[in-house]
Amino acid sequence: MFNRRDFIKGLGLTSVGWLSLGDLAFSKEFQNQADFRIPTVFAPIKVKGRVTSSGKGIANVAVSDGRVVSKTDARGDFEFVSGNDRDFVFVSLPSGYEIAKQANGSASFFNPLDKSKSSMTVSFDLKKSANSDDNHHFLLLSDTQIQDDYDANQLLTVSIPDVQKTIKSINDPNIFGIGCGDLVYDHLDLFKEYNQGIEATGIPFFQVVGNHDLDFKVRSDEQTTSTFKGHFGPTYYSWNRGEVHFVVLDDVFYLGRDSGQKYIGYIPEEQLAWLEQDLAQVEKGKTVVVSLHIPTYTGAVTRYPERDTIGGTVSNRQHLYRMLEGYQAHIMSGHTHFNDNMISGHVYEHCHGTVCGAWWSGPICYDGTPNGYAVYEAKGSEIQWQYKGTGLDIEEQFRVYKSGYHPDFPDFYSLNCWNYDPEWDLAWYENGVKVAAPMKIVAKDPWSMELHTGPSLPERRSWVEPQLTDHMFFFQPNSTNNLVVEAKDRFGNLYTKRIV
Repeated sequence: MFNRRDFIKGLGLTSVGWLSLGDLAFSKEFQNQADFRIPTVFAPIKVKGRVTSSGKGIANVAVSDGRVVSKTDARGDFEFVSGNDRDFVFVSLPSGYEIAKQANGSASFFNPLDKSKSSMTVSFDLKKSANSDDNHHFLLLSDTQIQDDYDANQLLTVSIPDVQKTIKSINDPNIFGIGCGDLVYDHLDLFKEYNQGIEATGIPFFQVVGNHDLDFKVRSDEQTTSTFKGHFGPTYYSWNRGEVHFVVLDDVFYLGRDSGQKYIGYIPEEQLAWLEQDLAQVEKGKTVVVSLHIPTYTGAVTRYPERDTIGGTVSNRQHLYRMLEGYQAHIMSGHTHFNDNMISGHVYEHCHGTVCGAWWSGPICYDGTPNGYAVYEAKGSEIQWQYKGTGLDIEEQFRVYKSGYHPDFPDFYSLNCWNYDPEWDLAWYENGVKVAAPMKIVAKDPWSMELHTGPSLPERRSWVEPQLTDHMFFFQPNSTNNLVVEAKDRFGNLYTKRIV
């Protein structure tokens, strides 16, 4: 039987013409008729079509079935041979065009492949954006992970209204969202409530499949995403916005129903081969953002060296890193329910704190990061970001605890700066004079220790335990009079707290 406490301890092998797709493809009727099974006998399907806008063809647009990547000619035409083992034909939306939405709020960029035919025609009619998308925003929501009516109500009445306020304050017609996996918590019927929340945001969302979004009663990984595909389409794909190329991958490899619902972090060869073709269309030096659910790597590997990480990181990540050489690469992930920023050469990985925090048990993740999501802004090829705690002002970027509060460091003031990376500058001031930078120590957040320690806490998810993090800091002021803590992020944004 799956032991959630083992997951907390290990994050290892754990259980767990263009059709109007919004009106047709994702209706209940479509989901019942769709056949995403691998056929026993392969049959080729000749696919041809055109990508247009206002009746005119668009050249150099990538169109794919997840195995072959074709490119439109000067007239916008494309043609390639697919097969009945493919589920979709999808377009890599070019920059400068609107992101169409399905009725459920998710992005619409694909057509189901008709496996009963030997040939089919697919058309994609794109609408030119009214405004340049060179500058744009996107939100990343990881692990909404709703399991029951209580969770769904929290999502719909607390988290989504906060997202709506953020979208309104940004006021960017080019804004979109990414749902970074574990949209639900094994109960796939709750995709309905998840979709309700996404639709309410009013912006298109691209979805990533997580380990809790799978059909578990199947014998192999290839069969696990049928329900997900019925709602959201392909599990790996790409699009463009301004000067940024975006990619979604499926890195949850399920070991089958006889494994006890176990999975590993792994990117299959099929996706790597597709990604090679996809990136061949992207000029070196450009910014590439790859979203997947299981992080390729996190600081938990060194914080807990005794733990098995095969279900908590991507085992073949080096192949992905090599493909991203020559690009300004950002990897977006979730899964862990803590916030971690990892920088390795040309790759910056953002492992995000979660919308549900510690599985809807309270206001924080188990590393002390507030329940929340990330806000990104692209200015040309440059990307900036902030973490937005649900119910908190976006200027709220760290929390300070007075001496005596942290049980492991009672003589120190402690500080949790959850979106920290080495380019941040932290300092404390006494009577207007800068004293020093606080010490960074691998430690647990004391509020998490208070809320999550022991077999009976938290009440809603008693298996949650506080976790070590790399974004705790400690200092001992000489005087507590007029004490101020200051944090400056890598973009020069200054955040200040006066300690009273």
